[in-house]
Amino acid sequence: MSSPKEIVVDGSNMILGRLASRIAKLLLEGYRVYVVNVEKIVLSGRRNMVIQSYKRTVLGVKSHYSHKWRPKRPRSPVRLFKKTVWGMLPKNNRGLEALKRLKAYVGVPEDLKSREAIQFPEASAAKLSRPGVTLAVVARELGWKGVTPPRP
Repeated sequence: MSSPKEIVVDGSNMILGRLASRIAKLLLEGYRVYVVNVEKIVLSGRRNMVIQSYKRTVLGVKSHYSHKWRPKRPRSPVRLFKKTVWGMLPKNNRGLEALKRLKAYVGVPEDLKSREAIQFPEASAAKLSRPGVTLAVVARELGWKGVTPPRP
């Protein structure tokens, strides 16, 4: 059963920033949003430039406080996506409550397979002049090990 305030979004072949901004607006309106196929979300730009910029921001920033501690940086596609959406939400209680209504998944979980997933045409990567980089490729470059399939 799905309530009218729940939406399932398919992230396959969608541009990260445009998708994240649409989802941030839906979360602020009170919707509960489930995003599937997060690893297939596309980042526009040249492959090397995108990967180097993520490496610089994720791996290059160290703590000035201590050499033993440094801030945790997102490396999995789910955490990279949630961090992008969090950047588009207000940094107060309203934004925190909105972020709690967001669930993102690598692949499609069993309980969401029967539900119809929507896509936003304005966020489609088909308009790009050159193919982009998927979030899975960026995550693997940052050190993400990937998801191991369940054993039978």
